[in-house]
Amino acid sequence: MASVFFSYSHKDEDLRNELEVHLSGMKRQGVISTWHDRRITAGTELGSAIDGNLNAADVILLLVSPDFINSDYCYEKEMDRAMERHKSGAARVIPVILRPCDWHGLPFGKLLATPTDGKPVTKWPDRDEAFLNVVQAIKAALNELGKRPSQPTPVVRAETRPWVESVKENLGGPRSSNLRVRKEFTDLDRDRFLHESFEFIAKFFENSMQELVARSPGLDQTFRRIDVNRFTSSIYQNGQKICRGSASIGDGLMGRDSIAYSMDDNPQHGSMNESVSVKNDDQSLYFQALGMQSGGGRDKQKLTAQGAAELFWELFIHPLQ
Repeated sequence: MASVFFSYSHKDEDLRNELEVHLSGMKRQGVISTWHDRRITAGTELGSAIDGNLNAADVILLLVSPDFINSDYCYEKEMDRAMERHKSGAARVIPVILRPCDWHGLPFGKLLATPTDGKPVTKWPDRDEAFLNVVQAIKAALNELGKRPSQPTPVVRAETRPWVESVKENLGGPRSSNLRVRKEFTDLDRDRFLHESFEFIAKFFENSMQELVARSPGLDQTFRRIDVNRFTSSIYQNGQKICRGSASIGDGLMGRDSIAYSMDDNPQHGSMNESVSVKNDDQSLYFQALGMQSGGGRDKQKLTAQGAAELFWELFIHPLQ
């Protein structure tokens, strides 16, 4: 069984928990065991526990974010030692880019990062898909590690029973990895998620339209922010309006916890062609599409703000494509 070590900032603990859930399949199959500092029991010396598990790990996951880079312990202690073990061939280091940050010029920047192309997990339309991509990268690394010569089998004295040795090794703190606690989300949490996501979607449209026009001669655009809850957008090709769209909070059939999208830049009140609604599971808030236009199973996906923005943008730009 391969051991996997998480090096992370505590500010990214929720994302680490999500990744560990996605690794459950390999843990149930007995392929890996995982360790992070939340496994340390009371009375244990922190430094020695972390160092011991870091030095014994087969795979070391660097969960990269601005807070990870800012952490002296993560960067100067764990990352430095991880890279030493990687260079010596004693372990495999895998950078997992959780949130956008400037990481390419750092010591681990030359390593192949995951998810694909180092796209941060929080920027994927579907976070489950991002973590699945990370799991697949870990599996690939384990397959390569499996090609190494196996370690010599330790000699066990005749009078020593193997199960006794196994128990002794775990006296420092055996515990379950199933420690996830259900989170409760208040109306304030849902409202903040909804309104912050709408701000993201509005800026996403405004920036995307500007970049589209900059790259494509003959195109022009208008973006109008009507108020904090509504915006409209249009793309013109040689002066003719080709793409039109608008989005608003709580203005469709799905209620106040939704963002409605209309393929019109002057929609009537309550009209929409697609909508996303705020949902939650036991760990996070997300959007779920109504599925009127999206297709492709996206109505079953847990969408981030980025995912909702990409969904609406696909409908908006379709006439040009």
